[in-house]
Amino acid sequence: MIERYVRPEMAAVWSDDRRLALWLDVELAATLVREQRGEVPAGTVARIRSRARIDVARMLEIEAEVHHDVIAFLSMVSETAGDDARHLHTGMTSSDLVDTALACQIQDAGRVLVGEVGRLRRAAWTLAQRHRRTPMVGRSHGVHGEPITFGLKVLLWSEELGRGLDRLQAGLEGCAVGKYSGAMGTLAHLDAELETLALESLGLDAEPVANQVVQRDRHAALLCSIAVLGGTMDKIATEIRHLMRTEVREAEEPFREKQKGSSAMPHKRNPVRCERVSGLARLLRGYAVAALENQPLWHERDISHSSVERVILPDAFQLTHFMAHDLAGVLEGLVVHEARMLANLEAGGGLVHSQRVLLALTASGLARDEAYRVVQRHALAAADGGKPFRDALAADPVVTERLDAERLASCFELSHHLRSVDTIFARAEEPRG
Repeated sequence: MIERYVRPEMAAVWSDDRRLALWLDVELAATLVREQRGEVPAGTVARIRSRARIDVARMLEIEAEVHHDVIAFLSMVSETAGDDARHLHTGMTSSDLVDTALACQIQDAGRVLVGEVGRLRRAAWTLAQRHRRTPMVGRSHGVHGEPITFGLKVLLWSEELGRGLDRLQAGLEGCAVGKYSGAMGTLAHLDAELETLALESLGLDAEPVANQVVQRDRHAALLCSIAVLGGTMDKIATEIRHLMRTEVREAEEPFREKQKGSSAMPHKRNPVRCERVSGLARLLRGYAVAALENQPLWHERDISHSSVERVILPDAFQLTHFMAHDLAGVLEGLVVHEARMLANLEAGGGLVHSQRVLLALTASGLARDEAYRVVQRHALAAADGGKPFRDALAADPVVTERLDAERLASCFELSHHLRSVDTIFARAEEPRG
């Protein structure tokens, strides 16, 4: 991933130094069990741990000759660990090392990502509470519908982010498995007890049934959960982008001091951070497709998945972490124009209350189809610049015969639409932690 979209704490997880340090951890976990059994001389692991040096440049030099990264790694370790290094990789295949270390790396990255998505969800929850009763117009098909509150809109985001966290954590748990079961997954050279003990020391479970690799349905499920989470962030960002449009202007991204919006037009304040989130979400959806393509490998394994994962796994985690950080900053500093929300709500001259009038007329005994035609006729005429909706209704004998002035006026009370707001908030889940 290019540096522009990477934050340092996530970059550290996916660095070559960290990956190779985990490779050494995986090798030593198995060697330690063998040492405890007396199959390896006492002190072997401690000596290797103290002497071995991770040198990425040196490993790449060796790999340029042997064209095999695991062999290059073992050769690099041998150069500094000495004779004890002969006890490494006994009974293992390359995927035992690489897949198990990858599982550790995914768990490290997951902890960082869960923390940042948790911050984003808390930001949404706080914003929702602040604007629990801030009225605005609800829109369907982009057209005014009925009154809602801005808090309800944001509460919906908070709830969806909560589900996204649950899916992410389930995906991470599904990838918390490794293997020491050898070239075909048969445990022919290292036994099940050693596998279990070595993996437990790394915080992992054993792949119950493996071939040469940990099965890629696990990684596909994880990347799909990340793509869905990215879709939620895209959804939030897209909504804010709409609310920032000049004709709407109900909310705005925070605009920093000295920030400039356009090289040509000094008046511009653009939704650049939200647009960035929307754009990066497209990559996450593509990575999910690539992860799904990695599931069907030939027989017990080929390496068509390997090159793909070197890109999609670090990139997916780094981009999602960056997006969550960016969007959390937007929500934490979001500028909400409450007066503009109310003005837009009232701009239709009461059209958003048409259903209340329809229901009042049907409750009075008028057939629903007829009531609908009466209300629709006045509503569409008002929307096209005719007589104001409420005034037109008050002058229609079909309406006044059934609804007195007080009953008609009650149909236009905003409070009716807000009466269950607290009930809905009570059903929502407050973020943990």
